[in-house]
This record gives sequence, C-alpha cells and structure tokens, in this order.
Amino acid sequence: MQAKLSGFISAIQQATTLDGLQSVIIGLRDHLGIEHVIYHSVNSTGQQYAVLTYSPEWVDRYLAEDYARIDPVVQGCFRRFHAVNWKNLDWSGRATRNFLGEALDAGVGNQGYSVPIRGPNGQFAMFTVSHRARDETWEKFTAEHVADLILFAHFVNQRALEIEGGHDLNVMRSLSPREIDVLTMLAMGLNRAQAADSLAISEHTFRTYVESARFKLGANNTTQAVARAVAEGLVLI
Repeated sequence: MQAKLSGFISAIQQATTLDGLQSVIIGLRDHLGIEHVIYHSVNSTGQQYAVLTYSPEWVDRYLAEDYARIDPVVQGCFRRFHAVNWKNLDWSGRATRNFLGEALDAGVGNQGYSVPIRGPNGQFAMFTVSHRARDETWEKFTAEHVADLILFAHFVNQRALEIEGGHDLNVMRSLSPREIDVLTMLAMGLNRAQAADSLAISEHTFRTYVESARFKLGANNTTQAVARAVAEGLVLI
C-alpha cells in the first residue's frame, strides 16, 4: 500500500488542472475498490469547486435543491475538526430521511467517511469516500485506511488551492532542521513517544517543535502540517 500511496501523492503533486486532479481521484477510487471519492471546497471568497465521482445527474440535483443545507454530512463536518463516519450522524429528521433515500437511489452508497479541512483565510473543504457495504465491512475498511485518507485529504486540498491560483495559501516560513526532523518522524508513521525517543528529546520538547512547525506551515493540526511539509518537499520520506 505504501508504494501505491507514494504514487498517488506524486500524481496529486503533478496535477496542473482540476481535470488532472479528477483523474487522480478516479484512480484512487479504483485502487481502494470503493464507489466514490469526493473533494469539495469553498474558498474565502465563496467560490466552490469540486472533483468527484458522483453522477452528473446527482450533482445537478443536489445543487438545484440546495441539499447542503440539510445534508448531515456537510452540517456535521462544518461543526467538527475530526473525520466523520456517516453512521455517527443524525439522519432522523423527515427531510433528512427523504434526502437519504434520494442519495441511495443515486448510487451514493449507504456508508461514508468524510474528512473536514479548514484551510487558511476561511477556506473550508471536505474529502469523502463512500460505498455500498455492510457495517462490519466498512468498519474494517476505515480502520485500515483512516490515516491514508486523512493524508490524501490534505494533499488534494493543498494541490487544489495551488491550481486555483493560491489565493488561500499562506506564505510559509522556512522550517528549522529540528522541526523538519519531528515532522519526518511523524510522516514515517512513528507516534510521538517513539519519535521523541528516536531524536533523544522529551515528548514536551517534541510537541513544542511540532507546534512551531504547524504555525509556520499555517496548518490547523499535526496531520495537515505533515501533509503540507511533504507536499512542499520540506520533508522527504
């Protein structure tokens, strides 16, 4: 999986248009063996853009009916900073149940997992995978791929912002050698205790370097900081 992961990350970085990013999304969907992969963003000026594998008919229907106002996935992600399993959202309202019925008929899938992304200057985005599967099958899938999905989410978001002209990108300050060290350890899959031990520093000092790097990169969390550092070539795995 790691070789494929690196290949998709490279493809994301090489995409120069949203159509190119769309091709990467389709390839990722096929590799994961699921029905849909979706990236949708609203930037600081209200401009929206997306790369996704839903049918054009469903996309048109969703926009025409302004379903974002009642979609539990959109509403749930907007209120959260962590990834969301659709099964943990509230689908009990009558309008919501009717919307769900339409979504299922459109082939959206009964299972989904969405990663909310908050970029600089008020940008908000979501990276979603969905599929038709039994609960236990989907639980196994998300447990196996959650780290990769979060990483993909931030790589796709970073590249999409660059393709759209970089209006929401912050000018990044250079990282110190130690800040690069701590992000490299995290990118390699080590937890904080293991990484701190490898660098012969305390966990408190390790966290200080992580927070400093996160601030310089304009990242909202550690995962986003690692993704941005790798995307910019500041960290090599």
